[in-house]
Amino acid sequence: MKRLVTFTYLLLSMLFADIAQAESASEIRIGSKKFTESVILSELITQHLQNNNVSASHKDQLGGTRLLWNALVQGELDIYPDYTGTIIYEILQGNEISSDADIKAALAQYGVSMTDPLGFNNTYALGVTPPTARKFSLEKISDLEQHPKLKFGFTNEFMDREDGWPGLRNHYQLPQTEVRGLDHDLAYKGLEAGSIDLIDLYSTDAEIAYYQLSVLEDDKSYFPDYRAVILYRTDLLDRSPGVQNYLAQLSGSISETEMIQMNSAVKLDGHSEAEVAQSFLNIKFNTLSKIKVSTRLDRLIATTSEHLFLVCISLGAAILVAIPLGIWGARNETLGQIILSIVGIIQTIPSLALLVFMIPLLGIGGPPALVALFLYSLLPIVRNTLSGLTGLPLAVQESARALGLPPAAQLRLIELPLAARSILAGIKISAVINVGTATLGALIGAGGYGQPILTGIRLDDTSLILEGAIPAAVLALLVQWSFDFAERTLLSPGLQRKQDSVS
Repeated sequence: MKRLVTFTYLLLSMLFADIAQAESASEIRIGSKKFTESVILSELITQHLQNNNVSASHKDQLGGTRLLWNALVQGELDIYPDYTGTIIYEILQGNEISSDADIKAALAQYGVSMTDPLGFNNTYALGVTPPTARKFSLEKISDLEQHPKLKFGFTNEFMDREDGWPGLRNHYQLPQTEVRGLDHDLAYKGLEAGSIDLIDLYSTDAEIAYYQLSVLEDDKSYFPDYRAVILYRTDLLDRSPGVQNYLAQLSGSISETEMIQMNSAVKLDGHSEAEVAQSFLNIKFNTLSKIKVSTRLDRLIATTSEHLFLVCISLGAAILVAIPLGIWGARNETLGQIILSIVGIIQTIPSLALLVFMIPLLGIGGPPALVALFLYSLLPIVRNTLSGLTGLPLAVQESARALGLPPAAQLRLIELPLAARSILAGIKISAVINVGTATLGALIGAGGYGQPILTGIRLDDTSLILEGAIPAAVLALLVQWSFDFAERTLLSPGLQRKQDSVS
């Protein structure tokens, strides 16, 4: 049994290593954060490199600043766009920085370089609806001090970062206590609905004009400049020396008005980030590039294949490991409790946290998602295998021994067939859970049905959300029905009646 478990773990390690190696191709990997402007900028970078015959791919909507920064430093990404204020206060906090030269010098210690600014400043701001501004006479941030009952809704990242809510509260001596964290794109809906009174804004957000929001003056100059720049690994220049020149061509090329227009084209007019980036590059650099616009069917086929890959590989690996662990635990009661405790503890770790924990070990993309799904699939299979075997009547076990069957033959010919229904039930539970949990893989670039769901939430597009949610629900039902069919087909009626009588 020990050899089987060891062999399975070695097999898994080789599999995940091969996948990681396959994903670490020679092409340049550009990442983006989970908001529209970052996706547009990364798409601009990707297409500009491709237009200059550089192999590049875009891993979009990967999360927040820390996730992308760590991925860049660890070599999982080669390039991503960021902002000078974020770099100073979030990434390089604690360093004495007063100029772009200081930023570049500090980044060099991590093997990272920075371009000159792209041409626009996207700073933080605070916004309220015009009725709220009139009701409470709000024109500047310091006016908020007189209204402690106002409800604030800030992005989750803004809630914790040094240049976010904690520093803002201290700087302006704000008394508000009803402050909640939420997704940036959902905050506008909450403001419109009246469930919150004030939100943080990005100054180039298209929604500011769309909702006709009143932007409060930063009268005590708290927020720094957030000039858009491109961060890239310095060693990238050894692999592709021309990249530095191509990135430099984007410096100074995007005005604040142009950035707002691009954000608006995506968020309000329904164009894709790829289309908007292509249009901008064609005008700015006189290129004639064309991109293939994917249809809903194309996207469904792609996300289905990605989702099935995640589910099938992780579930298959879990079956190979969990059944032997269940058998092993059934043979030794103390060991069985230890095994159940370990896989039970794993099950209690929040899904997103487990995905993030895997990134330093396996990078971004498929490998960490596969390992996380594999770990989440263990508990139901281990528990049902163990309970199925330990729940067999003592008379059955004594009869097997009386026949003179060796332990391996008893397990193969009698115990596993009688416990098969319980084991199949555990696999079915794992499979259904796996289908749902796999949608979170999109947060770290693993694709699947979570990709359109994330995009739909970001763009407030219900059809995109349903494009991922409905297939995921259908797949979960198909998985459940297939296991029900397998149970009726693989287990003979006599064995099923025998198991019913046993249970």
